[in-house]
Amino acid sequence: MKVNGNEIKPGNVIEHKGGLWAAVKTNAVKPGKGGAFNQVELKNLIDGTKLNERFRASETVEKIRLEQKDFQYLYSEGEMLVFMDLETYEQLELQTDWVGDRAAFLQDGMKVTVEMHEERPIGIRLPDFVTLEITEADPVVKGQTVSSSYKPAIMENGIKVMVPPFIDAGERIIVETNEITYVKRAES
Repeated sequence: MKVNGNEIKPGNVIEHKGGLWAAVKTNAVKPGKGGAFNQVELKNLIDGTKLNERFRASETVEKIRLEQKDFQYLYSEGEMLVFMDLETYEQLELQTDWVGDRAAFLQDGMKVTVEMHEERPIGIRLPDFVTLEITEADPVVKGQTVSSSYKPAIMENGIKVMVPPFIDAGERIIVETNEITYVKRAES
């Protein structure tokens, strides 16, 4: 599907210079002299490189539609993570570094969305929130002011997160997976 350069919005995936690029930021610019253009920050979906590009309203680009499929996380085997397609039950193996830091949040049976282009995985979306147990938490320092009351804690997946002073080791908390931040104590 062709779109004009001034119609590119953040989140759009376009074909540009022989590759697949996701628009990260866009800024419509109307200079005093010359024609208006759309300044777009692009991120390559294959190798992660970034590019700043100007698109005039008269230019057209190919907008790509990604297929979104639901998968279930099964297990990890060495450097590979194994997922199962919830419709066909076929298994898909992805490298741990391709998933990135958020691979630590994968839990057995977790449902994830994999974005595909021509049967090739392009991106993965995990649930926004997960529940994890705190394995280590610093003790509360008496007389500490309320404004700096967050303390470091380590979750069962080995990742460090800042939590309020009333959270102790052994408690379960809800964590936001994109920013890796404490949300609230999990209800038991």
